[in-house]
Amino acid sequence: MGPKDAAPILLEGLARLEYRGYDSAGVVVSNRGLKVRKVKGRVADLAKAVPARFKGGLGIGHTRWATHGVPSDVNAHPHLSADQRVAVVHNGIVENATELRAKLEADGVVFASDTDTEVLAHLVARTVEDTASLEEAVRKALKSVVGTYGIAVLDAERPGEIVVARNGSPIVIGIGEKEMFAASDVAALVRYTRQVVHLEDGELAVLRADGFHTFASGGLETAKEPLTVDVEAGHYDTGGYEHYLLKEISEQPETVARTLSGRLDERFHIAHLGGLNMDARETRSFRRVKIIGCGSAYYSGQIGAQLIEELARIPADAEPASEFRYRNPVVDPDTLYVAISQSGETYDTLAAVQELKRKGGRVIGIVNAVGSAIAREVDGGIYLHAGPEVSVASTKAFTSTAIAFALLALHFGRVHDLSPAEGRRIVDGLAKLPAQIEEILEQGPAIAELSRKYAVHPSMMFVGRVRGYPVAREGAQKLKEISYIHAEAYPASELKHGPLALIGPELPTVAIVPDDELLDKNLTTLGEIRARGGRVLMIGHREPGAKLADDVIVVPRNEIELDPILLTIPLQLLAYHAAVALERDVDKPRNLAKSVTVE
Repeated sequence: MGPKDAAPILLEGLARLEYRGYDSAGVVVSNRGLKVRKVKGRVADLAKAVPARFKGGLGIGHTRWATHGVPSDVNAHPHLSADQRVAVVHNGIVENATELRAKLEADGVVFASDTDTEVLAHLVARTVEDTASLEEAVRKALKSVVGTYGIAVLDAERPGEIVVARNGSPIVIGIGEKEMFAASDVAALVRYTRQVVHLEDGELAVLRADGFHTFASGGLETAKEPLTVDVEAGHYDTGGYEHYLLKEISEQPETVARTLSGRLDERFHIAHLGGLNMDARETRSFRRVKIIGCGSAYYSGQIGAQLIEELARIPADAEPASEFRYRNPVVDPDTLYVAISQSGETYDTLAAVQELKRKGGRVIGIVNAVGSAIAREVDGGIYLHAGPEVSVASTKAFTSTAIAFALLALHFGRVHDLSPAEGRRIVDGLAKLPAQIEEILEQGPAIAELSRKYAVHPSMMFVGRVRGYPVAREGAQKLKEISYIHAEAYPASELKHGPLALIGPELPTVAIVPDDELLDKNLTTLGEIRARGGRVLMIGHREPGAKLADDVIVVPRNEIELDPILLTIPLQLLAYHAAVALERDVDKPRNLAKSVTVE
């Protein structure tokens, strides 16, 4: 809101958020009443539907990923009350929407859509005339709501303000020159301001052109200090690449160097991680490490658990945060919990962190987004400094997360029993990674040719053993999410316990074969696959003998503990080029969102 027309700003901001993947969009502006345009489709379709004379200095907009109701014009946000006075946009899910809808319909309210969000518009409209402020009306309405939300509300009778509220779904306020902004992601704001305030769960804010006020759910005003975000609008451009995904894969030598920058001590061969907020005595007190994350973050956690066990000799394991939070876990005071999330807003991971904190667990975070909800909730942690990741499929954030775990394992190892000589070995190995990743990226054209060869198959198997297994899982994840080729990953040792029945000429296998102590075991697995007519694409450090693989991608060697980081890079390129060959929407794969802020 401010002196400029809101519609062009809203459309530009929505376009910057569309990388998350959406199926409909809409905007509303306030100018002697509310003017609304919404469409099924993408923001470009909405821009065509907005007329030139769509004026108003105050407005809200939204891009929707269907949860309640099919993608359609009528189900797109914003949603208005029956009298067209109140407009609402909403991220999240109203869990008791069916119950609230039934009560409202019993009172004569007629619904226009199938969404849960429309309930919010009608609830606010029922109280807005009888309250002194829109903020009070929103607070009263939200008292009956169960679920998650990040909302923005307009009242046609109060054209100078917007009320926003958060519970489990992010809201960021942007502070401009005589203008104010709000969004679910800082990406929508950086063209206009880098001064932001993050709302906490249970907080509301009233925005006016000359400033803002924040409140707790009970109505008491809260104090918020703005922070300056270290990103610019140019960080969200493709930079001349055909897709954001290719750009982000190609940025990894730089982003890995940034994650490492200032954190390697070449004198004492340890990692400097001041953000952990724990001294050596406290570090030594932990007897176990538990890692939680979702999707690719979980797979990077599996790499991290192995690094911690190998270098620090502390028992460690990883578990999906979406499972962890529902199984009433035993929270041990001798366990350090590590939460991973690129966005820092992944709802299942955030909810797991909050449950751990309630039970007295010590939690650190590994996140990319400064000021995000998980970053604010944890006791300390490691920022990745990988820069904005726009493509839905995570690449550079995954790699930087694995690097962060290597730093954490080195830090814990040197505090425990890792010798200076072993510490030096890991420090030297980490320092080599950016150049080695660059070396792998130079194989891009050859990997693209292989991708086109394998993309004709409807399904692929990925196998790896011990260090290679989480690499295989991440490779299968990348392939399925952007190319839509069915892929699954198994430990190579489990292949003969069932999945071997699937192997044949029609099902290629991608095998992760590092040159480590398990090389002979892995080569035996390749022999088993070839004996059954299976085609093999091997990712490893050298060509195997006896024609055990049809195709090989050779990656440079590092230390055996760090090799999994390098082995993931060819799999990113394999998935990318397969998706391009199949003409998929690489950056916006169907049914997926970048930041999953609902359960």
